Amino acid sequence: MEHTYQTILVGIDGSEQAKNAFAKAVEVARRNQGKIIVASVLDSQVSTTMGFAPLNESIFVQEEAAAKEMIQEAKAYAASVGFEAVEGVVAYGSAKTAMAKELPEKYNVDLIMIGQSGLNAVERFITGSVASYVIREAKCDVLIIAPEEAE
Repeated sequence: MEHTYQTILVGIDGSEQAKNAFAKAVEVARRNQGKIIVASVLDSQVSTTMGFAPLNESIFVQEEAAAKEMIQEAKAYAASVGFEAVEGVVAYGSAKTAMAKELPEKYNVDLIMIGQSGLNAVERFITGSVASYVIREAKCDVLIIAPEEAE
């Protein structure tokens, strides 16, 4: 039985693993004549968990601008390899919940592709692994992209 994936969700956070996951998602979407939802999730709760005051509005605006820039870079990469079916989304709240539940439901996602780990170990310690949560909670298929070996 052959299954085609029509809507692929990829989370990006600026890490190399996320960029690698997006590049692989482009190829999967191309083979399946599907589309990609590329999402950056802004989580204002991280600062309070670390014992700091909530993010002020100017920092949040900067984070939102950075998220939009990452999405534009992802779209530019896709266009550079001849793939245009990419929709960018900036989501707000928990990255775990957004990637595993909210975005897949909203966009009728049938495959989530995510890097094995994100930006840094401290963030993983505080928030837990997004990838681990998505594997356990997503209602669709999940493909974890392992780090590329250094050549």
